[in-house]
This record gives sequence, structure tokens and C-alpha cells, in this order.
Amino acid sequence: MAKLYFYYASMNAGKSTTLLQADFNYRERGMRTMLFTAAVDERAGHGVIASRLGVEAPATPFDADTDLAALAEAEHAHAPLACILVDEAQFLSVPQVDQLAYLADIVGIPVLAYGLRTDFVGDLFEGAARLLALADALVEIKSVCDCGRKATMNLRIDAQGHAVAHGRQTEIGGNDRYVALCRRHFNEALGRKHCAEARG
Repeated sequence: MAKLYFYYASMNAGKSTTLLQADFNYRERGMRTMLFTAAVDERAGHGVIASRLGVEAPATPFDADTDLAALAEAEHAHAPLACILVDEAQFLSVPQVDQLAYLADIVGIPVLAYGLRTDFVGDLFEGAARLLALADALVEIKSVCDCGRKATMNLRIDAQGHAVAHGRQTEIGGNDRYVALCRRHFNEALGRKHCAEARG
């Protein structure tokens, strides 16, 4: 039975690289895939998934109104798809994650979704929350904080490198706007007390 996978990580953990490698593996074996990416992220160009290693691939861009199931079923009817891969999955809406589950459960196409779990203040993204609830498999892609601990949080910084604690949830950027940190150093950067200190 096909499954819905959610591969999540902090910024700069290699999510897009991992997605592109998975896509390459399918295509190398003569299997068709379909790639989706968020239309809002145009750092590498509209409808392009790019890794920091310089590898890239064209993808179908999605926004809040995109019917992923309809697009994938049309492609699948033309020629069978072996896998659907979604980059920037945190930007999916709840209905779109439900569509991905439908594609796995009813249409029978494995779906691999890659994205962030939390935003720059530590809150879940809508798409990530739904994927955490529905995915058959949750896979964490590891990243490392400057201190050597596992990086799980995404700190937004300004042009001077100072932590940003307020603003829109979605603000596209790379190393110039975000730093992956462990929870301790994320909270320290935002001037938050740690749970243990708060209890004392």
C-alpha cells in the first residue's frame, strides 16, 4: 500500500537535496515522478526546486488554490506515476495535505513531502501540523546547531544578524534570513526563559 511520508527538519538541513536524490533514484530506474513546490518560494526561479549543492529540477508550483490531487491524477492517467514529491510542504493547506493522503490511500501513489515543522517563533505551520497528524511515516532530517546539539528550530534574523521575534509567518529567505539552532539557543536568542527556569 502506498504511504504518505513527511520528512521534516530545520532550515539548511538538506531537505531539497534529499528530495532531489529520491527523485533521481526513481527516474534512474525508468519510473515517472511528479514534483511540487511552493509558488511563493522563487529563490531559484518559479517552479524550481534547488539544493544548496547546486542540483535543481523543475516542479509544478502550488499556491493555496492549487488542487494537487486533480493535477496528479491527470498526470497519472496520462502515464503512471511511481511517486509524488513535495518541497516546501509547510506551505500546504489542510485540504492539500488531505489531497496528498487521498493520492496515497485511494490512487495508490506514494507521496514524499519535505518541509519545515515550525516557523521562526516555534509555532507549527499549517501544512506541517496536518502532515504530523496524517503521515504514515515521520522522518526527521538532522541538522546541527553551532553548539553541536541537534538543530530543531528556525531563528529569523535581520540584516545585522539580530533575532527577529515578530512579523509574518511566511518570509522567504536562506542563510541571510534564518539560522538553524537547538531549542536552548533559539530561546536564548529570543530572550525567552527556559521551561526549567520558568518553573523555579
